[in-house]
Amino acid sequence: MEKEVLLKKLGARIREIRSGKNISQLKLAHSIGKDQQSIQRLEAGNINPSYYYLYEIATGLDITVSELLAPLYNKG
Repeated sequence: MEKEVLLKKLGARIREIRSGKNISQLKLAHSIGKDQQSIQRLEAGNINPSYYYLYEIATGLDITVSELLAPLYNKG
């Protein structure tokens, strides 16, 4: 899968989970020691996050990294 497409899918997945839990970008950012713009760039697919950043995001969303990433690899 092309890098840009995968990063956009990751961002959409994060946004979907965050919105489903009624957590604002600002609240998520503050819960993990980041700024809101960082979350905005991540959700837009404009950055390639490190594993640790994904771990922080998952922790802030109260899910595992596996739960965050697994749907991105489903075929179909």
